[in-house]
Amino acid sequence: MIPPEATDWQTLSGPECLRRLGVEREGLGGAAAAERLATTGPNRLHLPPGPGRWRILLDQFSNVMLLLLLAVAAVSAALAVVDHAIPKDAIAILLIVGLTALLGYLQESRALLALRSLLDLAQPLARVRRDGSWQRLPADQLVPGDLIRLESGDRVPADARLLEGSDLGLQESALTGEADLVGKRPEPPLAADTPLVERSNCLFLGTAVGRGRGLAVVTATGMATVLGGIATLIHTARPEPTPLQQRLADLSRQLVAWALGLVAAVVLGGWLLGGSPLALLELALSTAVAIVPEGLPAVITVSLAIGTQRMVRRAALVRHLPAVEALGAITVICTDKTGTLTQNRQVVTELRCGTLALRPDEEHQGGRGADDSRHGFLTTELAAPPGAVAGLIPAHLELLLQAGVLCNDAEPQQRGGMGDPTEVALLEIAARAGLEATSLRAQHGRAHEMPFCSEQRMMAVWVSDTDGRLTAPLGPPVLGLSPAGGSLLLIAKGAPEAILHRCDRWLDGAGVRPLSEAQRDWWLAQARGLAASGLRLLAFAAAPRHGGPQAGLQTLVLLGLMAQRDPPRPEVPAAVARCRGAGIRPVMVTGDHPLTARSISEAIGLAEPGSPIVQGPELEGLDAAALEALVRRTSLFARVVPEQKLRIVRALQATGAVVAMTGDGVNDAPALRQAHVGVAMGISGSDVSREAADVVLLDDNFASIVNAVEEGRQVYANIRRFVRFILGCNLGELITIGSAPLLGLALTPLQILWINLVTDGLPALALALGPPAEDLMRQPPIEPGESIFARGLGSAILRIGLVFGALVVALMVVAARLGRPWQTMAFTTLCLAQLGHALSAGSDRALWRSAPAANPWLLGAVLASAALQLMLLYVAPLAHFFGVTPLTASELGACGGVSLLFVTYLELEKLWSR
Repeated sequence: MIPPEATDWQTLSGPECLRRLGVEREGLGGAAAAERLATTGPNRLHLPPGPGRWRILLDQFSNVMLLLLLAVAAVSAALAVVDHAIPKDAIAILLIVGLTALLGYLQESRALLALRSLLDLAQPLARVRRDGSWQRLPADQLVPGDLIRLESGDRVPADARLLEGSDLGLQESALTGEADLVGKRPEPPLAADTPLVERSNCLFLGTAVGRGRGLAVVTATGMATVLGGIATLIHTARPEPTPLQQRLADLSRQLVAWALGLVAAVVLGGWLLGGSPLALLELALSTAVAIVPEGLPAVITVSLAIGTQRMVRRAALVRHLPAVEALGAITVICTDKTGTLTQNRQVVTELRCGTLALRPDEEHQGGRGADDSRHGFLTTELAAPPGAVAGLIPAHLELLLQAGVLCNDAEPQQRGGMGDPTEVALLEIAARAGLEATSLRAQHGRAHEMPFCSEQRMMAVWVSDTDGRLTAPLGPPVLGLSPAGGSLLLIAKGAPEAILHRCDRWLDGAGVRPLSEAQRDWWLAQARGLAASGLRLLAFAAAPRHGGPQAGLQTLVLLGLMAQRDPPRPEVPAAVARCRGAGIRPVMVTGDHPLTARSISEAIGLAEPGSPIVQGPELEGLDAAALEALVRRTSLFARVVPEQKLRIVRALQATGAVVAMTGDGVNDAPALRQAHVGVAMGISGSDVSREAADVVLLDDNFASIVNAVEEGRQVYANIRRFVRFILGCNLGELITIGSAPLLGLALTPLQILWINLVTDGLPALALALGPPAEDLMRQPPIEPGESIFARGLGSAILRIGLVFGALVVALMVVAARLGRPWQTMAFTTLCLAQLGHALSAGSDRALWRSAPAANPWLLGAVLASAALQLMLLYVAPLAHFFGVTPLTASELGACGGVSLLFVTYLELEKLWSR
């Protein structure tokens, strides 16, 4: 019997689940299990195959610029064959195309690793009951209906419905993103619409048992599990092209269109002037090579790589190069809460003891502080409940802190600080007040214990107190309420409602007093007020001279409350403010409780007090249009599940936003892959989330995202800078080549390649190493659809190219009339003038006011390129290979003079634009 796939197992009782699955308490028989395995298939995640290596490699040649260069190479090779010459131009072009394709292949071939890493979450062996006995079987042999047994440290091998449990707590961060253990209990059945994070009677593949033990029946395996659904989501998520990829694609199409148009115009002009077909074809090749910036892909790749190195120094590791620039265009950052905005640890922030509220005094840590009676706490007097004596007896605070140490299973800091984060926080607050946990536990050994029970919502310990010194602050019993006797002290901690229910006395400013109903309501109101601000609460109670577990857990003395929270990272508020100043909207998307999400968001300035918060279930009934309208105005989302995170990212993208998404769990992987930039946590993140992401934070810190955004903006500013430099130069080359038919000769494609790769390429790389602008994070983000030529860049390129081309053509005409080697002089002038252009482009300030040390790489690249150009002119084999002749001093001086004139124009335009 195979159960219906759509069964909501959380809605059924344990016996009903067994009946639906057709299994007895003895487990499945071998034959029945084999039959089901044949129907459902192995308990594995069957991930759709991605494109093969050859497909990825071939896709690299879909770029129109590369296709144009390949066509040029083919024609050039054919001409060389006709002339019985070495196809130098074709070889050079093919090398450039091959290098560009290889860089893209190496980058994209790793894109599907996120899917494959899901397989690592499978557990190799599971304890299964088959044929009436417990066996260890490979997890991939599990089928629906199998009974499995789990203990602390096990990984859940399939989705299952819990039948029996003893203090069972699961670590579900891989699915929910939250680090706290989730208590599991078999009953009662839950509603059909219970969110995944609240299905306390269900277990899920890929999660881990943190405490206790349990018996469960498998309800789903393989791709039918929740984890399998996430694997499908990752595959269906379609990452949109980054703004840089879109702009480069547009640039490629525009350049190719211009190239074809110019080639046609040049050939037509040459034909009208009576040029030979072969010469016209060579001219067309030179024109095509001139307009295509062969060095641009390599320059951009290296520039992005330099950006990644800078980001690593600022704790952000970039896995996919285009994400560097995409970070600079981000308009929305969707961020998780735990560990990213917060410190991912619990800290006691407030105590309620007697009628006082006490907060740790940050100025006095690890000792008594300014006020000996307060152990380094700042105090606030609360309005006392009816019949209570205001204030606090000093020893009562110490007893509350001691109770937090003794009713605690965590290890002290000197032993590693291991244990439940909630209990570690209790040890830390006691240590701040000067209490040493190890010695205190040694003096008061534990005689009995009652582990935390999710049904009773509390735990209790009995510790020795033979001399009564520990319980002295409790004083003698009052109003005839006598203790049970014995030398043990009972200490209990748990949910305030559960502890107050067992207390009939409490500590106020006068000592131990009866707890009236009015006073009990006052304490409950205190607890509700703290919980409403997103704090996690524990209440503590004690009973002196207790007889042990057999004496029961009633008639306790309430010691007080301790409130905890996962505090914001100290640098996050400033980072959020930087985001807002940069025109970036931070959005919290968390699986945590809405009160906690609101508290943290208000503390860090992410949202104003009273801002609307939307919970996951509210998103279910919204269509795409309604969700897009919602994400425009809402910055807080709580209790969301993986599908909803993915929908939120898609909705934001549909509104035109450039989205970065942070996450650390398996549940975050689909949204990470869908976002323009996926940002995973390097410390707490799962392998799946890291493989799905473009950027991995090495410190799990939101502030590092903002730093990465700044670096991304700098990369894009550099890209615009060298696009202006390269295309301005290329346009000048085009004008020079287009004028060549008037003189009867043209620059060869090989000479154009030399200019584009050496005298353009090396300085362009150095431009990427320039210092960042000081106001980058005070500028708005780049508009998502903005052309790379926007904001005056296109017109500047046009002006620069026209002036450059006009100067070189004038030199050509004069040199030709004087009988000088005009072709070599034009070639050399193009090279030298572009080197001067690079120096001018290296700074927005005037060239004579810029310190050379500001970018020593640029100065070095210019000098190196100039030296290479001179070698090409005066080293005979090189000159012969490139078809040039050595220049005299006067000819070289003329080339330098025209180049200097061009640089002078550039500096005047810089002053004019400012």
